[in-house]
Amino acid sequence: MGTAVGGARSVPRYVEIADEIVLQIRQGVLKPGDTVPSESELMDRYGVSGGTIRRAMTEVRASGLVETRHGKGSTVKDRPPVRHRSSDRFRRSLRRGGKAAYLAESEQSGATAKVSVLYIGPVEAPEDIAERLGVEVGAKVLARRRLYFRNGTPVETATSYLPWDVAKDIPELFAENPGGGGIYARLEDHGHEFAEYVETLQARPASKAESSELALSPGAPVIHLIRNAVTVDGRVVEACDTLMAADQFVFTYRIPAVD
Repeated sequence: MGTAVGGARSVPRYVEIADEIVLQIRQGVLKPGDTVPSESELMDRYGVSGGTIRRAMTEVRASGLVETRHGKGSTVKDRPPVRHRSSDRFRRSLRRGGKAAYLAESEQSGATAKVSVLYIGPVEAPEDIAERLGVEVGAKVLARRRLYFRNGTPVETATSYLPWDVAKDIPELFAENPGGGGIYARLEDHGHEFAEYVETLQARPASKAESSELALSPGAPVIHLIRNAVTVDGRVVEACDTLMAADQFVFTYRIPAVD
């Protein structure tokens, strides 16, 4: 969605209609829980064909602001406000203060956070995880899969993979609640001091299963974040894959200006 440079109207009509509906949602004209006007109502309002309205609604659904259910139309989502995700969330002082990254961020934004643990246990390392951890494909690793909520709404899933030779000696990593500061604090308690966290982000449409898990419309945008936690010895002791509802996050990073 967008406008033409120089003011010339070169944007397709369906995009203009989608932009207007999204603006109504963002400005509160259409409030959470409201039903978006039906296809026939929008056809009458804008004087266009049903095909144009269907294309417009595809754009609106891609914004992540509405939820569409068969036979019930599209409803404006009651989504929590955007939460900034900063590189500061990994400060050692937060861990030492007993705050894991997600909980610290939620507290700073005044939100109520909840973490639901979906799985903890051994798995065979798939190829990409094995490469990141420096182990053989199929080697036993510890997986911790979580679903994160903000003000009662699911906003991200995350799965951490840890080398078995590291995890087996840290019993807290097998508990739903690993203790204050999260798994990074427990790893440092056992001598694995962190040097850096390397993150890669990619935006893409959500799969059907991902849309269901995060309460998104089919095909809504998500952010796939891949993180390697690297110790001062240069070893990756955690490979984390996180999937986030794209409309819920703004990323802020500190980039040093010196070598």
